[in-house]
Amino acid sequence: MPSALVTGAAGFVGSHLVERLLEEGVAVTGVDCFTDFYDPALKRLNLESAIRHPGFRLVELDLGTDDLGVLPEADVVFHQAAQAGVRSSWGHEFAIYTQRNVLATQRLLERYRNTPLERFVYASSSSVYGDAERYPTAEDDVPRPFSPYGVTKLAGEHLTLLYGRNFDMRVVALRYFTVYGPRQRPDMAFHRFCRALIRDEEIVVYGDGRQSRDFTFISDAVEANLRSWRMPARGVYNVGGGSQVEVRDAVGILERALGRAARLRFEPRALGDPLRTRAANDRIRADLGFAPSVPIEEGLLREAEWARTLYA
Repeated sequence: MPSALVTGAAGFVGSHLVERLLEEGVAVTGVDCFTDFYDPALKRLNLESAIRHPGFRLVELDLGTDDLGVLPEADVVFHQAAQAGVRSSWGHEFAIYTQRNVLATQRLLERYRNTPLERFVYASSSSVYGDAERYPTAEDDVPRPFSPYGVTKLAGEHLTLLYGRNFDMRVVALRYFTVYGPRQRPDMAFHRFCRALIRDEEIVVYGDGRQSRDFTFISDAVEANLRSWRMPARGVYNVGGGSQVEVRDAVGILERALGRAARLRFEPRALGDPLRTRAANDRIRADLGFAPSVPIEEGLLREAEWARTLYA
């Protein structure tokens, strides 16, 4: 039976990835330290199904401080754990980002650099591009992070790639473009919008609502991870959903999905938020045969139905 280690296993992407691996007969060790960035009870709810599976084991530890020698050998490591969030990465909070995004990545790479690992897959972010020079943005375009969060994700990416070169590790960095869907973190836009619509509260929109993102549904992000392990992948890949939508238009889709009218309140554009993202998916399509399969209308409907259940 193949074995996988998934860090950030109780998080949004991590928990979906764990379930997919278990469904495909992979033995999974999940690692999480249940930080208080958002309610740890929600994270434990994310793992409700996996915990009952005989092929799953949960290890609770901090990758930045604890002894990583207790982690088991694995065929593949999916490093999803990170301190997320652009807006909170400024000021004194930056120390948390350097520990959980940079130091934790380096320590995990050290743990597995002398093991017969088939693949080390690092979850990076489109935040490394910042306000990109061109759109769609390709992996060879110069990264220009626009936030401290983006700087730490790029640092983790560089660490992953240099360990690959120096120790002949098979490494991949996946640059996620705004992943959404059921279990999305409570601080992320679509989750906030759904919650506000269900509760008949104001929706706070940062900027004028005309900023656009390349939104990627969660099942597509998971598929990219699986292909990065099972196919001869190395280096950096964009993971975009092919659904570039303005924020105001996304609110409209959610209004129809939930049968509620939004009350919008506009706040100044947040520091570090780019005005636009759009992924060039040519490399991942050519190397891994990956193409996103869930359009934005379908994906937002699925997230809205999940949110309706969560906040019932």
